[in-house]
Amino acid sequence: MRVLVAIFLAAVMSSALYAQEDTALDTQLQALVQAHHGNVTLFAHDLNSGKTVALHPDTPVPTASVIKLTVLFEALKQIQEGKAHFDDKLTLTKENQVEGSGVLMFFDVPQTLTLKDVLTMMVIVSDNTATNLAIDHLGLKNIDDRIQWLGLKDTWLYKKVSLPPVGPMPADQKQFGLGKTTAREMADVMERFATCNLNAPGSAAKPTESDQKLCAVAMHMLKSQFYRNSIPRYLETLDTTEGESNIANKTGALNEVRNDVGVVFAKNGPVVISEFTYGNQDKSWTPDNEAEVLMAKLAKVIIDRWQ
Repeated sequence: MRVLVAIFLAAVMSSALYAQEDTALDTQLQALVQAHHGNVTLFAHDLNSGKTVALHPDTPVPTASVIKLTVLFEALKQIQEGKAHFDDKLTLTKENQVEGSGVLMFFDVPQTLTLKDVLTMMVIVSDNTATNLAIDHLGLKNIDDRIQWLGLKDTWLYKKVSLPPVGPMPADQKQFGLGKTTAREMADVMERFATCNLNAPGSAAKPTESDQKLCAVAMHMLKSQFYRNSIPRYLETLDTTEGESNIANKTGALNEVRNDVGVVFAKNGPVVISEFTYGNQDKSWTPDNEAEVLMAKLAKVIIDRWQ
């Protein structure tokens, strides 16, 4: 009987301690956010313990290039289903080169690239031309249908990058631009990459060996991300030119927007962190942009508390 009482008391004390820790973490995050000159939404999930922390996680926000995660997911699904292949040939032409982030707009054309090539460029340097090549190959409607299939209610890819929308658009497209999402929903997408969950929502099936190979390719891309001034800034411990990072992430940026969604493979297990900032007063394009530094600080506080 005494043993049972001891176990019960230990469980109660542990729950109280976790509650205290969560309150302390929330207080730390709120203090950082309140000092920021802009708006912030956040959702983080420790995949091992199940702990979460959130700041306005269900507020729809502009995605900027973070929406490219949904393009990558649709690519994995089409490859899994045999509808596409990493070695599919795509043609780069003058007509499909667009301005903005990336390097393909500077290439001599025509060039033949593989689907894997353009997905890699889309992720690691957020190449806009590569993204549009992938969207053309996979189908914009297929990507949005997959977003619906995933059960995401406030996520949408409206159009190709750096090009005007085509056809009738939802009324909120002008507000959000390329795409919209929430911190919670984009965390769900990143968690699928981290856990190699390519299943329909609700399925408990384990990933097959083929699924794991697909996920490994995607995670290698995400761990090779060039833009590392936010989530990885204070957490990266490796020279990523010499070894694969323990942090996989995808950023997005516009003048008034800075976003980063990633998974940190920390010592006690993976932690998904989804951060979006918008309406930022600091519109500078430097590594020390206020929102970039804020997101880095928020990520470090979360990892320090949970790990």
